[in-house]
Amino acid sequence: MIRNFFRTTWFILRKDLQIWLRQPANIAATIVPALVVLLVQALGAQAVGRSPVALVVQDTGTQGVLIAQAIRSADVFRLHEVDAAQAQTQLKNLDVVAIVTIPADFTTRLQAHQPAQVDVTINNLNLDLTNDIRRAVPDAVTQYYLTQGDASPIKVTVNESDLRQRDIQLFQYAMLPTIVLLLLISGLITGGLATAREWETYTVKELLLSPAPGSAVIAGKVLAGFVTSFFLGVLVLLVAYLLGWIYPQGIYWLTTLLIVALIALMGSSLGVTIGAAFRHVQPVIGVSMFISLYLFFLSGGISVLAFEPSWLQSIAAFVPLTYGNHALQMAVFYNSAALLGRDVLVLALFTVVMLFLGSLAINRQSRY
Repeated sequence: MIRNFFRTTWFILRKDLQIWLRQPANIAATIVPALVVLLVQALGAQAVGRSPVALVVQDTGTQGVLIAQAIRSADVFRLHEVDAAQAQTQLKNLDVVAIVTIPADFTTRLQAHQPAQVDVTINNLNLDLTNDIRRAVPDAVTQYYLTQGDASPIKVTVNESDLRQRDIQLFQYAMLPTIVLLLLISGLITGGLATAREWETYTVKELLLSPAPGSAVIAGKVLAGFVTSFFLGVLVLLVAYLLGWIYPQGIYWLTTLLIVALIALMGSSLGVTIGAAFRHVQPVIGVSMFISLYLFFLSGGISVLAFEPSWLQSIAAFVPLTYGNHALQMAVFYNSAALLGRDVLVLALFTVVMLFLGSLAINRQSRY
């Protein structure tokens, strides 16, 4: 019985992988979306955080030079150092989002103990860009006062204590849920279509009439979807690592690969279950995309879940992708195993449940 189970599983796994490899469109459909997502993330990274700003330095005095240097050193802008006319042209052409001007009398007014100001002209095209500038300019001015030491008229400083050892940019943080979504879609589509085609081509009759148990059929289908999805996940992670977007080290590479494998296995098992339940390619595609996107959003895929409304956090607690996202974030960004046992357990239990339901669907069909 056990030997028959493994022989059937291996036969179905090999058959599905051969079908997948013989069709270049399948390989392209697996790899291209992942690379496109990484490209979009890379392009989006250019528009997040360090906004393009024109710096106009009209004061050549001591204090004018110091505050200009402080603005450069603050590393919160992508600076274009130009004159006033060029700055206006760049602002009009949307080459920059703001103009920061150090007036010609800046040093003179400070030496006379008079109020001095840094002029900021903002193109408030949208609130996100506007608020970036509104936060960044005071930060640069603070850096200016810090360089003066005891001579600074402002004695208040910020003593920052970071909870985590590394700063993670927004696009990096948003990248992991997107990778998890890709893994889920790949598993759902690959496993679901491979299973549904068995019914559409009537080859399922051979499987159901054979002495092979339904669990072996499910196992073979799930493993085929798992292999392709896991390959996709490893490819995307390696590209992200080479680009410097993720930082797993040492044993946390194993943790990362474990979570990727569990998500791929979960997606494939869910896809096979859907394929066995619906038995036709068209509804399988529709249901798979519907489930993927809803699980993605309900697990807080578009933002930081801890800062979302409490009702969404309550729902996310029952979504397995939530635990996959958390485990990957801990491993690839912070080299941490915090709550790893919980995350692995949830993903594994969900996979077992899907395998059980898939076997029930196969066995139900075998009675007709």
